[in-house]
Amino acid sequence: MKTILVAEDEAAIREFIVINLKRSGYEILEAEDGAQALQLFQQNEDSIDVALLDIMMPEMDGIEVCKEIRKTNSSVGIIILTAKTEEMDKVTGLLVGADDYVTKPFSPAELMARVDAVYRRVEMVKGTHREDNESIVLGEFELNIRSRTLTKNGKPIELTQVEFQIMEYFFNNPDTALARNDILHHVWGESYYGEEKIVDVNIRRLRMKVEDNPSAPKHLITIWGIGYKWVK
Repeated sequence: MKTILVAEDEAAIREFIVINLKRSGYEILEAEDGAQALQLFQQNEDSIDVALLDIMMPEMDGIEVCKEIRKTNSSVGIIILTAKTEEMDKVTGLLVGADDYVTKPFSPAELMARVDAVYRRVEMVKGTHREDNESIVLGEFELNIRSRTLTKNGKPIELTQVEFQIMEYFFNNPDTALARNDILHHVWGESYYGEEKIVDVNIRRLRMKVEDNPSAPKHLITIWGIGYKWVK
């Protein structure tokens, strides 16, 4: 069963989203404010695949709900809904653990493309079966493909599924300049509707987790005019 939590305080928008998701075969849990969304998630955590969170909600905004979810769950897909004027909220949402964002107003096709892409990623992770010892070691870092975990000097680093996929791409291509567009297509898919800046925000988030000094990175290096490179 494909289950999505839809948290949107505007009833008309929520109904529009729910109708389109149901047409595509998703089961829906509906919340009209952030507090209800978090409660529903906590009660149904094992069955929810994706959470669709509006930024501006009463009781608790979408950013706070995202942060609370990510404290205990790194595998569920999270998409935030923002207005065109909420540019900083998009970045903040991505930094606190959202996988993607959709800007209002959006078409049914765009919404479903984003949701389907995140759902496929979640399902791919659930279905991953590798050998117990399959891992990639680069310096003090070890990326375990089977358990989808990253450690630095033996200490675990909590990653979202998007972050893990980005790191896996880097670890499979060490010391290689990877273009933003290549990272975007590899992680988010060839049909992704969004902008390349989602890559930049995720790199910022990863630097905060893996670098000793994120403002002077030694591993996740910017290659100006191209993209990024992982240096061993």
